[in-house]
Formats: sequence, structure tokens, C-alpha cells
Amino acid sequence: MPQIDGLYWESHGEGPPLILSAGLGGSGNYWLPNLPALAAEHRVILYDHRGTGRSDRALPETVTVEQMGDDILALIDGLGLGSATVIGHAAGGVAGLATALKAPDRIDRLVLVNAWSKLDPHFARCFEARLELLRHSGPRAYVRAQPLFLFPANWISEHAERLAAEDEHHLAHFAGAEAYEKRIAALAAFDIDAKLSQISAPTLALAAADDMLVPSNCSKRLAEGIIGAELALMDWGGHGCNVTDPDGFNARVLEFLGS
Repeated sequence: MPQIDGLYWESHGEGPPLILSAGLGGSGNYWLPNLPALAAEHRVILYDHRGTGRSDRALPETVTVEQMGDDILALIDGLGLGSATVIGHAAGGVAGLATALKAPDRIDRLVLVNAWSKLDPHFARCFEARLELLRHSGPRAYVRAQPLFLFPANWISEHAERLAAEDEHHLAHFAGAEAYEKRIAALAAFDIDAKLSQISAPTLALAAADDMLVPSNCSKRLAEGIIGAELALMDWGGHGCNVTDPDGFNARVLEFLGS
């Protein structure tokens, strides 16, 4: 498997480079519904976050979002890209923010999908609930509950068989309770709200109005704080709006990338 500094990666298409950074689960496969559209005119880099998937599972005692950003820089350097656009979902979005603060010349554009600049009381409560499930009911209960946070109720009902099959896949590749504890702690500690005006990359903050996990107000705050940032609000789709409505998501992102 191709790896750079312990990170599994794969490349699709040709053109300006896009690095797609997934959310808490960390798997590059999260972006498969969006890959054909994005790779039609771009070189798309998928990767598994450190501690998850096919990447190095070893994590330091304390994990930070800044370290997640350093992994994005390691990919840019290791692939000889010079700079790249980062499309990040939730955890991947905040990793992109950390990267843009540390190395602004390496980030061409930022697309922040249901991301945030600091801990919000609502998703703090969601994190706590998910951790309680993991600690006291185990990985299967954690995985089974995950769609409740990610997707709208009607979509879950309509895709029950698909989700059941994905449950088994996620369990077979489960990163482990310790990895989730460390990654959630890193996300909870992240706070760059006072530094948003320092981000210079052209930025799109994209949110779903019905996100059950991260309130859309978090994306509105990103758009307000980052100078020149655009806000795109999808009416429907939930936290995983790029999965539930890939066509709508892809259209908004490609319009921004072409602007």
C-alpha cells in the first residue's frame, strides 16, 4: 500500500490538486460518492487519517488538531505538490484550518464542510453521548448509532440495507476505542475562533441546515470570521451531506473551485 510518513494515500484524476480529508472516522473512502465529479478536472488525493483505516494506527499519548494538519502538510510535501486545495469534512475541515494557519502558502483554497472554529455545546453533548456508548456498550453499539448523527431520518430508512452492510465493514476496520477517545479530545480542545481573520486562503464554508451533529451556525461563524469567505447552506442532507446529496454537494464545491 502506498504510504507517506505512515499515511495511506491514493490519487485519482489529473489537474489542480485536491486533498480530501474525512471526518472523525478518518477513512478516505468516505469521499467515494464525490470522487468521479471531483476527479474529472482535478487530481484528487484521498487518505486515511493517522490512527485509522490503512494508515499507521499508532497515535501519540495526546493527539491535537495541529498534528492532523501536519499530516496534510506531509502529504503535500511527500507528493511534491507545493500547495493544494483542501476539502475537509468536520474533523478534516478543522485540520484544514490548522494547516492554513500554520502554512498559508501551502493552501490554495479551503472547503470546510460542517466544520467549526471552536467547541459548540451541542456537538460537545453529541461527543459525550457517543463516547458513553463506546465505553459502556462497545464498538457495535457505537457503530450502529453513528448514522443517527450523520444522516437525516428518512434517508436512513430508505438506505437501511446499505447501512447494515456498512456497519459490518466499519466494525471489521474499527480503529479502536483509544483512537476515538484521543481524536475526540483533540477536536474538543480545538479553538481558533480568535484567529479566523488570519486565514488568507479563499474559503467556502458549506453546511447542511439539518445537520444533527454540528449546528449550521458554526459554518456561519467561519464565513463571518474568515475575510472574504463564502457560505453555502444546503437545505437538506445532514452531517454527511456529501453522501446523502452528492450531486448538490459536488455542484456547490465545483462552482467555488471554478470561481
